[in-house]
Amino acid sequence: MANTTIDPAILKRAQAWLNDNNIDDETKSRISTMIDNNPAELAESFYCDLEFGTGGLRGIMGDGTNRMNKYTVGMATQGLANYLKKVFAKDNEIRLAIAHDSRNKSDYFAKIAADVLSANGITVFLFEHLRPTPELSFAVRYLHCHSGIVITASHNPKEYNGYKVYWNDGAQLVPPHDDNVIIEVKKIASIAEVNFAGDTMKINMIGESIDKEFLKVSKSYSLAPEVIAPQKDMKIVYTPLHGTGITLVPQALKNYGFQNIHLVEEQAISDGNFPTIVSPNPEEKAAMKMAMDKALAINADLVLATDPDADRIGVGVKDLDGNYILLNGNQTAALLTYYLVKQWQAKGKLTGNEYIVKTIVTTELIGDIAKSAGVEYFDCLTGFKWIAEVIRNMEGKKTFIGGGEESYGYMIGDFVRDKDAVTACCIFAECAAWAASKGKSLYELLLDIYLEYGLYKENLVNVVRKGMSGQAEIKAMMEGYRVNPPKEIAGSKVKLMNDFALSQTTDIHTGKISPIELPKSDVLQFFLEDGSKISMRPSGTEPKIKFYFSVRTDLKAVADFKQVEAKLDGRIEEIIVAMGLR
Repeated sequence: MANTTIDPAILKRAQAWLNDNNIDDETKSRISTMIDNNPAELAESFYCDLEFGTGGLRGIMGDGTNRMNKYTVGMATQGLANYLKKVFAKDNEIRLAIAHDSRNKSDYFAKIAADVLSANGITVFLFEHLRPTPELSFAVRYLHCHSGIVITASHNPKEYNGYKVYWNDGAQLVPPHDDNVIIEVKKIASIAEVNFAGDTMKINMIGESIDKEFLKVSKSYSLAPEVIAPQKDMKIVYTPLHGTGITLVPQALKNYGFQNIHLVEEQAISDGNFPTIVSPNPEEKAAMKMAMDKALAINADLVLATDPDADRIGVGVKDLDGNYILLNGNQTAALLTYYLVKQWQAKGKLTGNEYIVKTIVTTELIGDIAKSAGVEYFDCLTGFKWIAEVIRNMEGKKTFIGGGEESYGYMIGDFVRDKDAVTACCIFAECAAWAASKGKSLYELLLDIYLEYGLYKENLVNVVRKGMSGQAEIKAMMEGYRVNPPKEIAGSKVKLMNDFALSQTTDIHTGKISPIELPKSDVLQFFLEDGSKISMRPSGTEPKIKFYFSVRTDLKAVADFKQVEAKLDGRIEEIIVAMGLR
């Protein structure tokens, strides 16, 4: 045995599972094998508990306290059940909806959650097959549930899975419920406290009827069906990247009136191994290659993709030279916002009481578009739960048009309270039809936006730091910037620093401190004198720290676009190098 190479504290945690009568023999056998043959994996599996954060769980699947498995999912669910029974103690019935994506073991974890909840007397509505995350959000409200769960790791690699929790408004948890659920989960000290004995009488299978209602409401958000009819044969290539989008997106597009939809058949197969791609992330060129190749082969007008749980959308279009390119998340957000605002104007729907929401790391172009139409816009923290919170606070007061974030997530209307790639695909296709009705491509429409509002360019650098040491390194990196903020970056002086953990803005020149009226979050932003914006935050779901860069300048003519874009790209690269990230 290799026990001498194993940290005694980690070995003690592993042996606690070996000695626990509630752990099955197969799991114990695999743990024993790790002890004997793979102390490094044992350390990663047991050095801590898989943290139930404000969004739920996310981690690598496997055995141990720091892995997604029956026992960690069960303990999280027991904690959630305990909290629901406290908050809704006076209700005759507590109801909860569960959906899952195409990942390996997603259906298994969904069933585990259903069993634990039903064993605790909670009525469960369980989708009988994989479904998109936005449909789960919709189902929570449609079925008058108190809470919801979706089993997904979004666009993470295949070895990951996750567990997201929703409240009765169909949005992910925000204070105080997020912190209170975490407290209840942490109170579950042993697996023996988890009731896995499911009550089948409390578990209701759902599916097609919810699909129909979701699609019906989604279709109601169409703003210009009259522009679709002449463009109904517009060629659209769609790939669900082996995920849940296949269950709704093609039908949703047909419901809107689009009749010429071409699936990437190899990726239309729901498979948690994601056999045709390394990572099922529509942000990445490699994941989109098959769709882009198909578009080239058939001369498609538009390429659409959704990630495994169909809350994020990837978009491909033709540029002025006829080459297919991928739009980044900020460009897609700008086009959607522009289309929504222009259609609301054209239809006479703007009364001065409407609003748009974006996150603090998303392009400022969205705010410019909204303001030009007299539409109010709000900034919020990163994550759609904060966009949903704005909607909740504004209900009955103002009308939500749409919202989005740079990480390829968008929401049109408020019938769903999370990222909704299903409806976003449809509205984006409608936007393409609208552009075509004006004799323009989507790319040309984007250039028109830049001519009107200025050319914004953004970039994102992910610094990955995995494992035990990685967490400490990320924390130290943020603390270094917070305690010793730079005075200048790449030749431009730092003007302001926003510290969302301290809820304050500091004028670097004068030292004046002003409050930030947003919830606390471990995010820093630097605003430079040349107009550049730099944001940094540790990911809440992945072992990395994200650096966001944004620069802007005027664009006088389309003919100048490539030259001006190259200049902005160069400026971003200067900043990245100056910060030691290259």
